[in-house]
Amino acid sequence: MATSPTSRGMLPLAATLLTATIALYMTLVAFGNITDFGTNQQFVRHVLAMDTTFKDEDLMWRAITSEALQDAAYIAIIAWETVAAFVLIAGSWLWARRDQRRARQLSTYGLLMVMLLFGAGFIGIGGEWFSMWQSKSWNGLDAATRVFLFSGVVLIVNQLPAPRTETSST
Repeated sequence: MATSPTSRGMLPLAATLLTATIALYMTLVAFGNITDFGTNQQFVRHVLAMDTTFKDEDLMWRAITSEALQDAAYIAIIAWETVAAFVLIAGSWLWARRDQRRARQLSTYGLLMVMLLFGAGFIGIGGEWFSMWQSKSWNGLDAATRVFLFSGVVLIVNQLPAPRTETSST
């Protein structure tokens, strides 16, 4: 069955718009963390200090209470977010230009960066290693899970093969 010109353009359009959505989100997150540094700085400090967890003595040795180390971690997070945003913006631009090979490659890098940050960083390290799940005040697992899953869906869309064009032999 031949695909119509309209249906051939839908997958790249979906990839463009979804990648651009994640790019916008990461840009706003990075911009917010840069311009309102203190709000999420407190979040990172509390998670790493484990000061609002159950204070289980078998886990508290994991706590990082040095503000210098906490701030270094936060700055690293912001740098990662910023780079991911730029990579995704470039990927979105390449999708819009219909350079599917390079768009897919660059978008994949950016989406994996987001998934690593929110999956390994916030869900894995923050949620489990620093027991963020125990905190009523400083628990970002729901938000991290949403971003991780949405980015995963966008990654899947980005990886779908483009429909093959068939020539009519009538």
